[in-house]
Amino acid sequence: MSRPGPTDDVTAPGVGPVAARVVRWAGFAGAVLLTVAGWSGGALPDVPASRWDGVPVLAGWLVGTLLMTGAWWTLRRGAPSTRWAYLTAGLWLLPLLVSAPLGSRDVYSYACQGWVYADGGDPYATGVAEAGCPWTEAVSPLWRDTPAPYGPFFLLLAALAATLGGGLTGTVLLLRLFALVGVLLAALCLPGLARAAGVPTRRAAWLGLASPLVGVHLVAGAHNDALLVGLLLLGLLVLVRSPGKPRPLLVAGALLGLAVAVKATALVVLPFAALAAVLGRYTVRALLRDAGWLAAGVLAALAATSLLSGLGLGWVAALARTGDSEQWTSPPTAVGFVLDYLLEFAGRRPGAVPVTRFVAVLLLAGFLAGLWWWSWRSVRRLGGARQRVHRLTAARVRVTLLGAGLALAATVVLTPVFYPWYATWPLLVLAVVATRTTWFVLPCALASFLTLPDGTSLARFAKAPGALAMTALVLVAALWAARRAGARKGPFLTPTV
Repeated sequence: MSRPGPTDDVTAPGVGPVAARVVRWAGFAGAVLLTVAGWSGGALPDVPASRWDGVPVLAGWLVGTLLMTGAWWTLRRGAPSTRWAYLTAGLWLLPLLVSAPLGSRDVYSYACQGWVYADGGDPYATGVAEAGCPWTEAVSPLWRDTPAPYGPFFLLLAALAATLGGGLTGTVLLLRLFALVGVLLAALCLPGLARAAGVPTRRAAWLGLASPLVGVHLVAGAHNDALLVGLLLLGLLVLVRSPGKPRPLLVAGALLGLAVAVKATALVVLPFAALAAVLGRYTVRALLRDAGWLAAGVLAALAATSLLSGLGLGWVAALARTGDSEQWTSPPTAVGFVLDYLLEFAGRRPGAVPVTRFVAVLLLAGFLAGLWWWSWRSVRRLGGARQRVHRLTAARVRVTLLGAGLALAATVVLTPVFYPWYATWPLLVLAVVATRTTWFVLPCALASFLTLPDGTSLARFAKAPGALAMTALVLVAALWAARRAGARKGPFLTPTV
């Protein structure tokens, strides 16, 4: 990492040494409580899904989550210093590194999918139960018969873990190690991206690394989303440091391509990465030239991992099964639930959920197109000078990273399924660009309370009231956005940044 720059604010206003110590140790106590809850009633392989050992585990989970989330929220405007943020976030991660899997049983799905591939099967064509994975009982029943929806790069890593792990425990430990590598990549990139965007690094590091979603779901839960965000941030960092140069553009493209080869979600970032690839004056010709090098790197990474796996593009077809789960935490699904209630009340046959999900996907496509057009026009206005420049200005970096962060946020909101760890996608990008934070920190804080230690979703116990509340929130947000857009006489894109 480079030396502190003018955006590193050595001391955060209003944060005294006593308050900082309270925050540090309150969060650490929360992490310890969550680790104890994990070993007492977490997603253990020999404990059936949706079974936990009563009040003590629930109390430890609730108090631990409150302590971690409250401490993170307290310093949402910035930690005392960047170094303090790194030390504190690292301290909080230590107990979670040795926890049982928390908040989800997905790591067992990864392990079984890796085993199936290592055993010569095709995880894109069959579920782990049919393929005969010896660890199937540890997998959530919802995913035992579902093909793997992950890209070939992650599948290769999962197979490596299953081969070297020597059993389920060793495989899970290696998968957690891969997740930790993703978090460390993100930690490496956050200061450089924040400096490039003119945002205090002490705030970016704190928001991106100390979030309970990162510790609980990316580290303790070993979700492959950690690799996704780590590779995304590294690719974006290479872009903003060396735009307009073929070799760095190829490297950045390869990193972004590997992110896509972990999870297809990374695709929505690519159009905004293309804008960051241009150095100097923004013209269509310059965009096609520099984005072409970037695209070549992306395609090379995808082709290499697909060929190396020997399974081609089978993972693309498997993505269609990721919407099998229906929970009101997904806004389109919640709206569909409410419409179904109204149809049932009117004596009609319910079936609105697939329709609202399809409409939301169309809205997402339209929003992404409009967001990219706004970003393109903004960077062209900022990049009108003809003289030779050697780096992107902070304003250009902010526009491109903001576009990427908002694209990820829209994807989280408008796709058919939402899980708490999905919120880490936009969180880690917006942390390095947003000047106001509450609008995305608050949803992430609330999402930290959605799953019990064993992975049971609290949304299951509040389907009707949750759907009604989410639908009301959607209506309020839509009306507010429409009024704001009308007042600005243009698309509502950056109201609180």
